Amino acid sequence: MKNTRIPLDIMYFDKDLKMVSISANTPPCRVSRCPSYPSIKPAMYVLELNAGTASELGVDIGDRLLVDLD
Repeated sequence: MKNTRIPLDIMYFDKDLKMVSISANTPPCRVSRCPSYPSIKPAMYVLELNAGTASELGVDIGDRLLVDLD
């Protein structure tokens, strides 16, 4: 994750907002060619949070993301 200064939890969601993959505690990139962290299944959306947050919240693959637009 070029230009990211902190480790992240990267959560991938499908079109129905179901989590299909997670890259927990993804380190920041400090080299010119950063590694990629792709989803293990097709995803449409990504949510990045501070590393450890997914574990603290107890979220896991198969959980659904609820979005309140009000």
